[in-house]
Amino acid sequence: MVTIYGIKNCDTMKKARRYLDDNNIDYTFHDYRADGVPESDAKSWIKELGTDALINRRGTSWRRLPDAIKENLDDNSALTLMCKNPAVIKRPLLDLGAVSYTHLTLPTN
Repeated sequence: MVTIYGIKNCDTMKKARRYLDDNNIDYTFHDYRADGVPESDAKSWIKELGTDALINRRGTSWRRLPDAIKENLDDNSALTLMCKNPAVIKRPLLDLGAVSYTHLTLPTN
């Protein structure tokens, strides 16, 4: 089963969910804002994908962070940041079980 992580009202998430629906792909949606980010999931994503692939450095949530946090980001501080402020995680994040992907460019129908 595919799990898609993101924020319900995000336009990118709406497109990703529409793509999955239109292609009859079963999935579970995990809303970061409503459900939070489990630390164990964030740890596995950092291990598998790396901090650079996970953190959205172009979004307003990132730009609003103090410079000290942005300049000293490592895996440990990224873990804390992702759990406390999940809006900094690139969307969508798809967990296929054996592998995870983030910030996909989905084909248009």
